[in-house]
Amino acid sequence: MPLSGLQGPYNLNIQTIDEVVILKSAGVYALAKMVEGNSFHISYVGRSDDDINRRLKDWVDKYALFKFEYYVSPRTAFEKECNIYHYFGPEGLDNEAHPERPKNTNWLCPQCNLFKEKP
Repeated sequence: MPLSGLQGPYNLNIQTIDEVVILKSAGVYALAKMVEGNSFHISYVGRSDDDINRRLKDWVDKYALFKFEYYVSPRTAFEKECNIYHYFGPEGLDNEAHPERPKNTNWLCPQCNLFKEKP
C-alpha cells in the first residue's frame, strides 16, 4: 500500500485522539475500518481547517483507526486532502464527493483543478 505521509495508525477513540492529537490546528486525516495484516487501508479521507482533534471525534464509533498530520494552514490541509483523495480513490473510498474547498476561498484542487471557473 502506498504511503499517505500521515502519522499513525492509532485507535479511533476519544482517549487516543486526546493523547496524540494535542495541537489545535488545521490537519488532514485518513480513517480505516480495520487493518488487514500490517496494512492500513484508507476508507475515508478528510480534514479540519482549524481543529483536527475536534473533527476526528466526529468519527468515533464509525471507523476503527486513524492517521493524521497537522498542516500550517487550511490551504495546505485542503491540498493534501485532495492529493490523498485522488491517490487512494475516489472509487476505493467511502467519501461521497470530492473534498470541498473552505468557504470564501477560490482554491483549486491541485490534481484535477476542480472549481476552476468556466470561460
